[in-house]
Amino acid sequence: MTKKFDKLNDEFNVDADIVPASNTDIVKKIDAADRVSDDIRKDYDYTRGNLYSIIEKGQEALNGILELAQESEMPRAYEVAGQLIKNVADATDKLMLLQQKLKDVEEEKQQKGPSTVNNALFVGSTADLAKMLKDMNKEEDK
Repeated sequence: MTKKFDKLNDEFNVDADIVPASNTDIVKKIDAADRVSDDIRKDYDYTRGNLYSIIEKGQEALNGILELAQESEMPRAYEVAGQLIKNVADATDKLMLLQQKLKDVEEEKQQKGPSTVNNALFVGSTADLAKMLKDMNKEEDK
């Protein structure tokens, strides 16, 4: 019985045992990566929605407590209003941090290859290179 890719294996001098019989492992890895990406996106959307809700409710509560503080002129009401302002500001900061974290995660996915590449380059003639190599060998012999 001839296999589907025998002609290609012969053409490229590839052993048939090396070539996987199916791509299920590759498909599973791709599906797993897609699921992780989908989970990250879902978590981001859920967290973002919660932060928006918290900020909106905090602003409503802030408006109410400020009215109460102005009407009652009680120091405690102003203190609570100040704490509420701080909490709403913290929630907006968390929203911005969430944006930055998602951006970092997406940049991690897009990075391919080494992040640092060091290339050495000799500028000179072949005679200079031969002299440098000869000098290096003399130094090693010492």
